[in-house]
Amino acid sequence: MALEVQVVMDARSPRALGAFWAVALGYVEEPPPAGFDSWDAALDAWGFPPEDRDLAYAVVDPAGAGPRVFFQRVPEGKTVKNRVHLDVRYSAAQGVDREDRAAKLAAAREHAAALVDAGATVLREVDDPREGAWVVMADPEGNEFCVT
Repeated sequence: MALEVQVVMDARSPRALGAFWAVALGYVEEPPPAGFDSWDAALDAWGFPPEDRDLAYAVVDPAGAGPRVFFQRVPEGKTVKNRVHLDVRYSAAQGVDREDRAAKLAAAREHAAALVDAGATVLREVDDPREGAWVVMADPEGNEFCVT
């Protein structure tokens, strides 16, 4: 039996980082619990003070296929390279043939440009005849990921 996977990311500002990743992945904010019109209404009912409203945040695939991505506030900043990173497979989602490196890199560049507008940074582009083409990026808090 396969188990459900949730991706968890440490963050200085879970809400802001989650908003970025919602754009990057085509996700939406996780809906509030049943009986509440908004997360603020739920947090009010649960007694969370305003200064604790950015302790955690989650985004979900609106189609329900991808994993939930959960952001948790931590006191320390990112200091070293990620040991695990996400690949945002934009070109695969758009039907670009796997063997067409030029088209794949063009699609990745196009999506990367939109993510720069959302707060990401391009670190480098890779175009390797043996391995493929992708754009290495960092999210607004410096976490590395690739757009393929």
